[in-house]
Amino acid sequence: MSSAKPKLAIIGGTGALGSGLAQCFAKAGFPVVIGSRTAEKGEEFARGIITSAGSPRPMGASNEAAATAGDIVFIAVPWATQPQIIEAIKPHVEGKLVVDTTVPLVPPKVARVQLPSEDSAAVATQKRLGAGARVVAGFHNVAAHKLKSGAAIDCDVLIFGDDPKERETVIGLAKAIGLRALHAGPLANSTAAEALTSVLIGINRSYKVDGAGIRITGIAEA
Repeated sequence: MSSAKPKLAIIGGTGALGSGLAQCFAKAGFPVVIGSRTAEKGEEFARGIITSAGSPRPMGASNEAAATAGDIVFIAVPWATQPQIIEAIKPHVEGKLVVDTTVPLVPPKVARVQLPSEDSAAVATQKRLGAGARVVAGFHNVAAHKLKSGAAIDCDVLIFGDDPKERETVIGLAKAIGLRALHAGPLANSTAAEALTSVLIGINRSYKVDGAGIRITGIAEA
């Protein structure tokens, strides 16, 4: 990544994971645009985000306007609404890097793996956006409330994408907010992390823990 921080649009930025990512990136000094179904909701949420001294103030906008404004666009929306939101922002992400965090959870049995016909939400996103946008997937297995806490997060983030350079860009973003992120192969491999989210939800329930994560062993810390 260059020294100039890219502007990050968080589509679904008022939701659990989206707001956690928005807060982390804003505190790390990135210009952030909070996308929501209405500009008013995005603007209201943006005003409540805490930033570091000298960091740009987050902005709020509709999902479409946020997608237009962002250099890199994060998608952090529920699986049930993903198709409609993807269609809405499609004209606004042409030529951009899109980071999909969507997990195909199907209530009420969210602890059961229920993958879509495309095998993964990220692959579905790439198909809906077409060749005009480049999709990288990640941040599936980190608890949203841990991102908001500001404390160190003891888990790894797996990053998937067909272009290693684009994966590296997203790994750099993850490192900037204190996460250890790893190359995990092509976009099709995101199936594994998406499915693992349901497994982790089940582990949380079984062991009564607060946001279980994953750690890849055998790799030296940077």
